[in-house]
Amino acid sequence: MDWILSFSNTILIFIAAIFILVTIHELGHFLAAKLFGMRVNKFSIGFPPKIFGFKKGDTEYVLGATPLGGYVSIAGMIDESMETEFVDEEIKPDEFRAKPVWQRMIVITAGVIFNVILAVAIYAGIALHYGETVIPIDSMNGAYVSETSVAYQIGMQTGDRLIGVNNKEVQHFRQLLNPSELTGRDLTFLVERNGERVTLSTPPNFLDLVSRDGFISQEHYLPSSFSAVQEGSPADQAGLEGGDQIVAVDGEPVSYWVQLVEKIQAADSALTLDVDRNGERFQVSLSPDPESGQIGIASPSFENSFRVEQLNYNLAQSLGMGLERSNDALFGIVQGIGKMFSGDISVRENLGGPVAIANVTREATDRGGWLGFWNITAFLSITLAIMNMLPIPALDGGHFMFLVYEGITRREPSPKVRMGLQQLGFILLIGLFILVTFNDILRTFGG
Repeated sequence: MDWILSFSNTILIFIAAIFILVTIHELGHFLAAKLFGMRVNKFSIGFPPKIFGFKKGDTEYVLGATPLGGYVSIAGMIDESMETEFVDEEIKPDEFRAKPVWQRMIVITAGVIFNVILAVAIYAGIALHYGETVIPIDSMNGAYVSETSVAYQIGMQTGDRLIGVNNKEVQHFRQLLNPSELTGRDLTFLVERNGERVTLSTPPNFLDLVSRDGFISQEHYLPSSFSAVQEGSPADQAGLEGGDQIVAVDGEPVSYWVQLVEKIQAADSALTLDVDRNGERFQVSLSPDPESGQIGIASPSFENSFRVEQLNYNLAQSLGMGLERSNDALFGIVQGIGKMFSGDISVRENLGGPVAIANVTREATDRGGWLGFWNITAFLSITLAIMNMLPIPALDGGHFMFLVYEGITRREPSPKVRMGLQQLGFILLIGLFILVTFNDILRTFGG
């Protein structure tokens, strides 16, 4: 029963996100067409079968039952409907083909522009309403680096402090994970080690390694203390208290929370822990719970371990944050696509379809509530904008390329050529849809 509820929630959240993105995208096309006096025959959110619709003026407004897209049918345009009856008719002044090339270009790109505007508005709204909680880099000491970790593979050592990326120092930890920086060429990290600065290079497949094994997170900086003890747990029975710090496990020194967790999880018998409580040292012996492998302690809070700052933004600053984050997402996605084409990162692990989008949207919402939902919706809006501008017939990018050709040669591609390329584009998109969906299923079930 739980899986049915979880599946239903995933579908509903996915539909909500797609509905917002598609509505804004198609609204861009619709408003731009109206601005230039073009007749819009149909404004559809979702594909057939039709749930309901109504007609106002020249336009039929439709809600389709298939929530994977939408379309605006503009008179005098060869589009997704593949209708060409009008080609041999006299050109009417309110048709798409009657307008100058520059106006048609604006109409074609308006959906993409609106998706970018949506992302900027969402990110700006988040910044204005929530502000931002950040951890300054200068409040963090060295990190724990396991010898089996990706961080160790690129040359990091326990005690290193990450302070920059791509030869640029950062102020806050989150800036180390900026997507536009991580997907750039020749990615490097700057660390402080024993008072000196060291630049660490990464391999071309670094992002693949990170997606599989993780990298350095804020948890790797946490000390080996704990904030609370679960009642009745092995730690409670051994007399441990919240605020204690474990300084050694079976005689081996520990300083970090992640390091402590690794040693506890690796234990197959009783552990001897050296404990520091308010400057006093003592030892306890305990055995992890046989079922969970845990001893019942909670990690230290970030607030007690680092200097945590709340940044609040006014309207102008929020707009700046919206532009900055949208720009980071845009360049991160474009550069990520480039890395897939170059073979630096795996297509299978990084190319996702509807199933992956639904899962990511639900996970973001589960973790962050409405904040998580709007963050992922903004990111997907940028993704939709980029994918729509790919030069594939049947996408906005394909229509745009036809207009570029017309602008240069001063003549339109023949309807026969356009129809052939449109059909080829649809076949390509259907094949891509099947590929990414199949890839999603294989990845989901570990195939």
